[in-house]
Amino acid sequence: MTNIGVNTARPPLGLAFRSLLRADFLVLLNGKTSLFLSILLPIVVLVANTVGKGQSRLGGSSLVIGLALTLGLLTSGLFGYTLALAHDRDVGVLQRLRVTPAPTWMIMTSRVLVQVATNLLASVIVVIVGVIAYALTLNPGQYLLVIAVAILGAAVFLSIGQAVVGLVQSTSAINAITRVLMILLLLLGLLGGTGILGDTMKSIAAWSPVGALMTLFADTLNASSWSGQDTNSLLACIGYVAVCATIGVRWFRWNSR
Repeated sequence: MTNIGVNTARPPLGLAFRSLLRADFLVLLNGKTSLFLSILLPIVVLVANTVGKGQSRLGGSSLVIGLALTLGLLTSGLFGYTLALAHDRDVGVLQRLRVTPAPTWMIMTSRVLVQVATNLLASVIVVIVGVIAYALTLNPGQYLLVIAVAILGAAVFLSIGQAVVGLVQSTSAINAITRVLMILLLLLGLLGGTGILGDTMKSIAAWSPVGALMTLFADTLNASSWSGQDTNSLLACIGYVAVCATIGVRWFRWNSR
């Protein structure tokens, strides 16, 4: 009889999930950091490269837009999501959520879905701004492919961020690690991909998260035929998601002690 009473008092999962989504969305709006990183920073990159020789140095307009999209996903997923999760764990928000009727998988799923939705919205805005700024013409299929790559990119950087939070308990250490990791990934993908660091680094950069996503975004925007490099980039992204998500879930702790 006790079990029946508890099950009766438990709110429907759908209601709990909607409440979590609403709460996470409001937190994201109030924080504004993730929105800034996802939208304004890539737009600054787009606008800055419309003047001077920045566009030609980076390899053309499609690579500039690919860089801007990847930068937004990188900073929002690896920096914004990771620090927010580490902060909530540090101040006990996650522990308080665990005593609610919502299952733990629902708590994490809500956060990830809100972050992915934000990244998608930001990616669409960045693509539209890029198309206007560089006078490109995309068909509906290319827009859909860009959205698909953006979902993949969001999954890559969110899983890397989840792995960092899973392996490191200290919020200050996570803050330092994500900053350094973000700079390294960006420099590796950007400078390594240009070949100025040598052929070896260029090959490594092509398999890096930033390099792989820039390749997929650029080929989508150019409407290029599917190549072996695209296959390698796709496999690399799937591999990052599988490995980092497994680590992040396996070793994640709900408190920082």
